[in-house]
Amino acid sequence: MTLLKNIKIKVANNSYPIVLGNNILKNFYKFYFRYCTHSKKVLFVSNSQIPNKYLKTIRASLPKKINHYSLMIPAGEKNKNLPQVNKILDFLTKNNFDRNDTVVALGGGVVGDIVGFAASIFKRGIGFVQVPTTLLAQVDSSVGGKTGVNNNFGKNLIGTFYHPQFVLIDIAVLYSLSKREMISGFAEILKYSLIMNKKFFFWLCEYGHEIIDRLNRKTILKAIEISCKSKALIVGKDEKEKGLRAILNFGHTIGHALESHLKYSSKLNHGEAVIIGMMAASKVSVTRGFLNKVELHKITHLYSKLNLKYSLKKYLRSSQIHNFADIMKKDKKNNSDTINLILLKQIGKAFIYKTTLGKTLIPFVKNELINV
Repeated sequence: MTLLKNIKIKVANNSYPIVLGNNILKNFYKFYFRYCTHSKKVLFVSNSQIPNKYLKTIRASLPKKINHYSLMIPAGEKNKNLPQVNKILDFLTKNNFDRNDTVVALGGGVVGDIVGFAASIFKRGIGFVQVPTTLLAQVDSSVGGKTGVNNNFGKNLIGTFYHPQFVLIDIAVLYSLSKREMISGFAEILKYSLIMNKKFFFWLCEYGHEIIDRLNRKTILKAIEISCKSKALIVGKDEKEKGLRAILNFGHTIGHALESHLKYSSKLNHGEAVIIGMMAASKVSVTRGFLNKVELHKITHLYSKLNLKYSLKKYLRSSQIHNFADIMKKDKKNNSDTINLILLKQIGKAFIYKTTLGKTLIPFVKNELINV
């Protein structure tokens, strides 16, 4: 089955394609030669959780005149840190890479974020390509130019905006993932529908299970295509997150805080945290008088239909509220005591609500999510 789409990302001083298709890793070289014209060396960065056959397929497609190398970094959000960035920088330096050469991120969002950040600061910017191998990375982190690593105080606090030469998305790789990973990616797909596309939301109500259970490749392709185009539209209007792009953080204030609170353990992955955060934000939207209960019922019905878990009780105790609040205050998207919370006016219409934790999230977490 041949499926191929080309989505253009346009930002202020740059543009690049997202190539989307089925079983297209073997065609990597075609896009490499088209978009990395002057590159003579390629470094592929991946981790041990990524099936080795993907790297073999890509490297086999390159002619002998291209010097290609590979480097493995540890898997997991807890390893998204500066030591791993330094590991990549050291490798590039020792092997005499120059600014025309290319670094390829082959993996999920953690790999993409680390590699993108390293590429952005090596010799003030080296060639960079994204080959995302998880649904989450395909619809979120590989699109839009954000790079970053974590530190002891929070998630993605150290980073840059740096766009790749191209993004290659092969939906065939999704069949090596667990269902849990598919749900994690579906969280971001659902986010796009909730913040900007009501028609897409109702389409997901009908076909969401086909994505999560990988029952139909055309359905998966369509969901990724709509998601990437949605993000491309927002990024094109607000590349550096000065206004509109902030709506992409719907569900992420609580989601990121939960991940940090749990020290990025395997108890909760990013998508699962966002699923919890989106439901919390939807309920806050109701309590603040913006979203009506009928709309909230439609969202909770979809959660129930697809068995998406959204309870905080499993991850947070009443005694931890103040520490949890401190984590949210350190979020890079907030200023001083003010928090930019993304809420819904209706399904498909999000907005930025400037408030404080004390007025909104903390009382809500106490009273409605952990019943203190």
